[in-house]
Amino acid sequence: MKYYFLMLSLIFLNYSIAQDNLAFKSGEWFKYKISYSGWFKAGEATVNLNEYNNNNNLFHAKMIGKSTGAVNLFFKVNDRYESYFNKNNIVPDKFIRNIDEGGYTKNLEILFNQNNQIATVIDLKKNTSKGFPIKENSQDMVSVFYYLRNFFKMDDLDQNNELVIDMFFDNENYKLKIKYLSTEIINTNFGKILCFKIQPYVQSGRVFKKDESLTMWISADKNRIPLRIKADLIVGSIRIDLESFSNLNNPFEIKFIK
Repeated sequence: MKYYFLMLSLIFLNYSIAQDNLAFKSGEWFKYKISYSGWFKAGEATVNLNEYNNNNNLFHAKMIGKSTGAVNLFFKVNDRYESYFNKNNIVPDKFIRNIDEGGYTKNLEILFNQNNQIATVIDLKKNTSKGFPIKENSQDMVSVFYYLRNFFKMDDLDQNNELVIDMFFDNENYKLKIKYLSTEIINTNFGKILCFKIQPYVQSGRVFKKDESLTMWISADKNRIPLRIKADLIVGSIRIDLESFSNLNNPFEIKFIK
């Protein structure tokens, strides 16, 4: 299930949006249907954002994913990812990863000291704590979801139509590379929607078939709504579709085209 959240976190290639007109606001909520090989539902995920009550300068984002139906009989999944990030520059202050995937469990907290460029990884299961050097303004896998929606513009793409973001996950720094492919109209449950089609580069081998296994579509309006993701796995494929949403910050632009 962690790969579903990685997919969701990668899909927000964006034009620049002014701070007084954010792509999101407190109370925003998304629900996704996750299907395996295009023929049965494997799970569902929700993504919601709220202001953090204990600190007016922070947003609190939460992603929850669960397996459903027959999948629970052989591989039950219950994952929770959270990020507390600065409202102004959208860089993380704290990240939480609490997962149970078929009996494999992990419970981590990562505290980001962006000024000193140190991330402290606290393993609540093993009762350990260790600091790691990070790059300037490093993102976690939830905060990048919102960071890209607001701050990146097409001018940030290089000559290959790609952009690179510094990230920190578990105990590792890595560079997230995303390639813009095209702009196209897709059919959704909500109507026909103009989208940006992008391709993040993922590590092939254990899960994904090849580095270019992910293809994603995001709305080409001010919300930058993640609408669809397709991923080719070593065995089968995964498709993630937006099922419902609420409390968007901007009008949802649906194109009714014959």
